[in-house]
This record gives sequence, structure tokens and C-alpha cells, in this order.
Amino acid sequence: MTRNDTAGEREQSRVPRHIAIILDGNGRWAKKRGLPRTAGHAAGAETFRKIALYCRDIGVDYLTVYAFSTENWKRPTEEVKTIMRLLDKYLHEAIETMERDGMKMRIFGDVSGLSPQLQALAHTADEIADHVDGFQANICLNYGGRDEIVHAARRYAEDLAAGKVSGELTEESFSRYLYSAGIPDPDLMIRPGGEQRLSNFLLWQCAYAEFYFTDVLWPDFTTEELDKAIAVFRSRDRRYGGVK
Repeated sequence: MTRNDTAGEREQSRVPRHIAIILDGNGRWAKKRGLPRTAGHAAGAETFRKIALYCRDIGVDYLTVYAFSTENWKRPTEEVKTIMRLLDKYLHEAIETMERDGMKMRIFGDVSGLSPQLQALAHTADEIADHVDGFQANICLNYGGRDEIVHAARRYAEDLAAGKVSGELTEESFSRYLYSAGIPDPDLMIRPGGEQRLSNFLLWQCAYAEFYFTDVLWPDFTTEELDKAIAVFRSRDRRYGGVK
């Protein structure tokens, strides 16, 4: 299915509108090959590129990936530096190609914890994305689900004290303060690498997502593996707490 297909065709084929993925297994992939963990992150970055392009081409509107958590700063210094270098590289590429490819990139997380250079690149990418229509890839960086909810609550409290909001707080109004404000919640959450937990990823947004777990390590995750996950998604009966 291409991005030119109609909404009816999308519903018939049941391609998820929003897919979330925890990028797990880079270090173990490298260890199995006698390589440094940094090599696993480089391979995982290439997998992200392939999967993002494939999602765009089959009609997915949003892809959100968990690249670096608020807890990942505890990892070895060289590993953290490698991840940040890879992010720098792909932000530069996104800035140059977003408008041409109709594929925008946004960062979800506390960017204030990043280097000034990365903060500037994230800001530039956001500005360009505001003017691009089409597929959106969100990279969760310096991100934690609980941290996001606390951050949103603080922002809401500040607006309330300043008289910028009034009335009863609802799920809908609160969601406007999340990093994901303005986009639909994930339909499908995928975790490669063999673990079966959320690990503080999109705790609010994944309330009704379908979960798919696989032992395949992220650098080995192919478009065929994504097709398998989507096939399982299609087989699920999504009732959102109700009955049919």
C-alpha cells in the first residue's frame, strides 16, 4: 500500500496509523559478533533508517522510537558519545532532506539535557517539520514516560497559576502538555530483543496499544519482521474496554 491509498483502503488493510518501537538489542547484537557496543548502535541506526522509510511507504503516518532514556546516561561514556554522534548525523540529514522526502523528524524528551549543538539541531528540525506534510518520525531522546507526565503536570500547573487555562482538567486537555501533543496514540508497540516490558516508554500513550514482542535483536529487525508484527496487529480484536 502506498501513501496515496484512501482511508478506506487503509482501514481494510488495517495498517497501524502510529507504530511505536523500543530499539532494544544493539549491545547484545555487537557482543555476539565480538564487536564493541558502539558498533551495535551504528547498525541499529541503519535499521531505524530502513524501517522509517518502509513505514512511510506502506502508509503509516507516525513512527515513534525509544532511542535513549533518562536512565541511559548511566551507560559507559564512549557508548553515550556514540549515540549522540549518531543523533547529530541523522538530525543533519533530516534537516537537509525532510522537505524533499515529505518525511519529518521530531525529538520527544527533555532536550535541555542535550549539548547546545544538539539542542540547536532539534530546534531547527522542529521548525522545518512545521512546514512539511507527510510521515513523521519521532525520536525519544533523554526521555522517560514518568518524567514526561511530571513535566506535563508542571506545565499545566504553571498555565493554571498564570490564568491561561480554566475549567476541569480532562485526559484530553492534559494530553496537550505531553511531548506527543497533537498526534494520535500508538496503535502498535513493538519491542524486539526478547524483553517483555515497557521500560518507561510512552506510559500514557500506550494505554490501549497492541503489544508485540520478538526475540529478534533490533539491528536484525527487517521489513519482513515489521510485516509479521502488523499481521499480528490485524488479528487482534481492539475493543477499548467495550464489547462487540
